[in-house]
Amino acid sequence: MNSVRLVIFGEVLFDQFPDGTKHLGGAPFNVAWHLQAFGDQPLLLSSIGNDENGQEIVRAMQQWGMEVAGLQCNAQCATGQVNVSFGGDGEPAYDIATDSAYDNIGVEALPDLTQATLLYHGTLALRSQVSRHTLDTLLSHQTLPLFLDVNLRAPWYQVADVRGWLQRARWVKLNQHELTELAPAGNDLQQRLEALQLQSDIELLVVTLGERGAIARRRDGQQWQVAPATSTTVVDTVGAGDAFTARLIHGVVHHEDIGEALVAAQAFASRIVALRGAVPLSKDFYSVADESA
Repeated sequence: MNSVRLVIFGEVLFDQFPDGTKHLGGAPFNVAWHLQAFGDQPLLLSSIGNDENGQEIVRAMQQWGMEVAGLQCNAQCATGQVNVSFGGDGEPAYDIATDSAYDNIGVEALPDLTQATLLYHGTLALRSQVSRHTLDTLLSHQTLPLFLDVNLRAPWYQVADVRGWLQRARWVKLNQHELTELAPAGNDLQQRLEALQLQSDIELLVVTLGERGAIARRRDGQQWQVAPATSTTVVDTVGAGDAFTARLIHGVVHHEDIGEALVAAQAFASRIVALRGAVPLSKDFYSVADESA
């Protein structure tokens, strides 16, 4: 039995692509999906609508072996959906449906979380007062180490709110654009990295740099930098950051060396970008390389 109890809070939805296909998504869902394949048995706290998309999510989770006790069903709201488009540089843009089920994760339907050892959350689901109140209530009753995965999606955030969430997190992952927006000072990447970490007292701050990989800094000043292989095939980058996060969390909770965990996280993210959509639908994908071991 796995003694680590990872709780993943936030959105589950479908990404709708320009070619008419749809794929399971939402940063917290993607992270939970990968962690399940890594053998970590996460508990996803989210909400779906009483609709076909919601039923499809339940079926997919059950077939993947995921627990659904943290998945609420909301008869008044639709399951989340995001229309994904791609610019000339290949970077995705997101048109996110409003008042989705995951905006209404309720306190009253939370399962027993007394065995939780780590709580992950992003920023999108906290755009709503209902889900934000639920997370705050959960944290007021339990002291849990937090992994904050920053996903700034305009116009669904306030910088002051995000800076407040940074203050309570032990581990934080964000991209370079988000670092620039949130850092209190600095004229370059290194200065912003140090300034944000000092201001928020973050134990490990990780900044993803797209095709240039990622850089991480620990509170004691030690740093690591990783880069993808030059031969990486890119179909789309949707979910690449979530794959990186999931593999990093796996490394953290299993006490891997941080440098080794970052290398494995980068390698796993590089494999995900070769897929359409954010998550593989076959566990064979995870057995191809040893970065998920």
